[in-house]
Amino acid sequence: MGDMPQSVAVCCPACRREHQYAAPSYPCVCGAPVAPRLDLRGTPSAVIHRVWAEEWVTLRCASCGRKSQWPQPELGCPCGTVVRIPVAGTLSQPGADGTSATRSRHRPAFQPVTIRTARDAVTAAALYLRRLGYRDIRRADQQPPSGIGLAAHGLLAQVDPTVRPASVRDVECLWLTAMTESSGCAYFSLAGYAPQARTRADALGVPLFVLDLTGTPQPVNGHADALDSPAG
Repeated sequence: MGDMPQSVAVCCPACRREHQYAAPSYPCVCGAPVAPRLDLRGTPSAVIHRVWAEEWVTLRCASCGRKSQWPQPELGCPCGTVVRIPVAGTLSQPGADGTSATRSRHRPAFQPVTIRTARDAVTAAALYLRRLGYRDIRRADQQPPSGIGLAAHGLLAQVDPTVRPASVRDVECLWLTAMTESSGCAYFSLAGYAPQARTRADALGVPLFVLDLTGTPQPVNGHADALDSPAG
């Protein structure tokens, strides 16, 4: 039988309420699920200020040995406190037959992250880009006028978690920034795009994605379809 996800008791540092928490697993590009090994001796902490470098943890896939960055384990307490769970190491979950997943020639199925916050939207976009094969995903050095910028080798992405459809200016700013860095680009929006923005993106070659509330990016133009395809 495969190992069960690691579950630990977590005490909220603010209200002292106890929760059972199991670390989520994420698909490595080789197809094997990877999850952080929780530090049973560590002390959970309340997240007071968001710092990008503290939002991610580097894990090694036990199947292929690849190192990647994944979201730092956190849980939300009903008292309103966000609790960060300390991490000890890595865990590659075996398959149901007790063997580790093997390297696949095909992209693994995308495992979405339900979007409840702006951070969830950024996480969903980062996981999706990693599934497409982009490495070293990080926060972009130059942040866009709206939303959050992500950078990877050869790609600049903008994630807009607001309830306002992306405008022509949003698309053009992303494209211009990517041009100055000799990079490709992609736009992820939670609220969709104004009609003029879609027309301009088609002309500039900018892939557009809509993030649904399940956390699954949906291509909305031909450039996004091409990027999403295995040959893209």
